[in-house]
Amino acid sequence: MNERTGLRARKKERTHRAISDAAISLFLAHGYDRVPVADVAAAAEVSKPTLFRYFPAKEDLVLHRIADHQGEWARVVRGRAPGESPLTALRRHFHHGLRERDPVTGLNDDPEVLAFHALVYSTPALVARLARYSTADQDALTEALHEAAAAAPYDMAPRLAAAQLVTVHQVLARENWRKVMDGRSAEEVHPEAVADADRAFDLLGDGLAGRFG
Repeated sequence: MNERTGLRARKKERTHRAISDAAISLFLAHGYDRVPVADVAAAAEVSKPTLFRYFPAKEDLVLHRIADHQGEWARVVRGRAPGESPLTALRRHFHHGLRERDPVTGLNDDPEVLAFHALVYSTPALVARLARYSTADQDALTEALHEAAAAAPYDMAPRLAAAQLVTVHQVLARENWRKVMDGRSAEEVHPEAVADADRAFDLLGDGLAGRFG
């Protein structure tokens, strides 16, 4: 990468961040549905066409913050250690997320993170977009599990397993988030979150261990 290309990339990253920060600040202050995209563009000092070059839809102004996690569990399955089962790798990865207070586990009590989660889960348009993300995650995990098990083309086991795993992840994260939103610290909730995760993966293992455990 030459110097000019590097400067251009950094400028794009700064613009991307400025637009997103302006959007989330306005949404938190006034509500997602009450803030038009034109106001976000004005606050970020860019034109609407420029804003849409960076964020094709209004929902993307918020949800791009979790876009890096798209397909994450499929990547964990494909990148697991030699001899490690998919279920073991996913359990290990979720425990790591809990230790690191990864917001996607729900176990993070930073006020900004809590406000962001509250914004997302109280806004129907964002919840609907999250459902699309979930479907994409499930499809990606299905493919990874299909490869891991060397399954036949029409074997339903990988898809059924992926649906269960993605749903369990969502349930665990929402339960952790609910406890933290009730005023408990992430440190206090952590042992319960670990125990809940182990219970969930043990239950999954009862049915999935033969193929993916």
